[in-house]
Amino acid sequence: MTEQPVPFRQFIIKTHGRCNLACTYCYLYEGPDHGWRTRPAAASADVLDRTAARIAEHARAHALGDLALVLHGGEPLLSGAGPLARFTDRVRARVPAGCAVHAVVQTNGTLLTAARLGVLAGAGIRVGISLDGGTAAHNRRRVDHAGRPSWPAAARGARLVADRFPASYAGVLTVVDPALDPVETYESLLALRPPALDLLLPHGNWSAPPPGRTGVRYGDWLCAVFDRWWAAGRREVRVRLFEECVALLLGLPAAGEALGLAPFDAVVVETDGSIEQVDSLKSAYPGAAETGLDVFRHTFDEALRHPGVAARQAGAAALAGQCRACPLLRVCGGGHYAHRYRAGHGFRNPSVYCADLERFIRHVAERLRLAGGAAPAPSPLREGSAP
Repeated sequence: MTEQPVPFRQFIIKTHGRCNLACTYCYLYEGPDHGWRTRPAAASADVLDRTAARIAEHARAHALGDLALVLHGGEPLLSGAGPLARFTDRVRARVPAGCAVHAVVQTNGTLLTAARLGVLAGAGIRVGISLDGGTAAHNRRRVDHAGRPSWPAAARGARLVADRFPASYAGVLTVVDPALDPVETYESLLALRPPALDLLLPHGNWSAPPPGRTGVRYGDWLCAVFDRWWAAGRREVRVRLFEECVALLLGLPAAGEALGLAPFDAVVVETDGSIEQVDSLKSAYPGAAETGLDVFRHTFDEALRHPGVAARQAGAAALAGQCRACPLLRVCGGGHYAHRYRAGHGFRNPSVYCADLERFIRHVAERLRLAGGAAPAPSPLREGSAP
C-alpha cells in the first residue's frame, strides 16, 4: 500500500446535476444510485466559492505544480458558460503562484454555440464532448427527454469546436458498443477531427454485467480499432487507452483509471458541496461513491483518508489474489475499479472485463513485438483467472 496518500490532482466539479438528455443507457440517471434526485440542480455560489478555496488549500498543502479542473454534470453548460468561466477564474486566482490549472468542460455538445465557446476559450477552458460515434446511427440512444435525437445539435457543436475553436478542443469520449462496427465507428469519430479519443468500456460489474457480454466481444472490438490506429503510419488522433497500454508494456509510467497500478488521484464535488468518489462507483450500488464529507466542513486531505479512496491508491494490495498472481498485473492493474464489484464481495475481484482486457493487452503486446518493440508477449494466464 502507498505509505503516504497521493494528493488529488483531478477535481471533478458538478456545476449542474441535471442533464438535457435522457440517454437510455446512462448509469448515472438510469442506474441504481438515485442520490441526484435529492441534490440541488445546480451548485450554488457558496458551494463554488468554498470549493475553490478547498482546491487552493489542497494545492498549497501539497505544493502542486498543476491540477486538472473538470467541469462536469449532468450537463454543465446548463449552468451557462459565464458561471463556468468565473468559477475557473476564481480557482486560478486562489491557487498558489506557479500552480497551473488545466480546465476542461465535459459536455454532450448540444448546447455549444459560438458565443458560449468564445466565453470558454477566453477563460482557458477546453471542451470535451461525449458521443457514441460520428453518425446519427451511432447516437440513436442519445435522446432528449421527449425522445428526440440529440445528434443534429451535438454534431453542430462538435464541428463548431473543430472549425472555429480548435485550440479549445480537448477531444471526444466514446463508450464502446460491440454492436457497432469498430473501424467504422473509429473512422466516423476521426471525421469530427478530435485531437484525442477516450474509449471507455461501459460500466458494469459481476452483479450487473455490461450489455451483451459474451466471450471477448469488447476485447475484439478494441483490438480491431487498435489495429486501424496502429496501421495508420502516423498518429491521426491520440487514443488514451492505446497509448497507456503501449507505455505500460514498454515499462513506462502511465496514469489512468482503466489500466495500470498508478494511485488514483481524482475527487468529485457534488452540487450540494458533498465530497465524493468518482461517479462510476454509482453503477455498483446506491451510496457507493459517498464519503460523508463536504467542502464546508472538511478538507480534501480528510477525503484522502477515506477507506474507499485509500483502496484506490493501494495498488496491487487492493486486488484479488487472481490479479496479484497474473502476469499481466503491471499493465492491467485489475482494470477499472467499478468493474470489479460483486454484491456481497465488494470490489476485491477481477474485472468483469478480465477476458477482454487479457485479449486486448496480449494483442497490443504482439503488435509491439512484431514492430521490434521492447515488450515481449506476456506468458499465458492460468486457467480460471476470473471468478
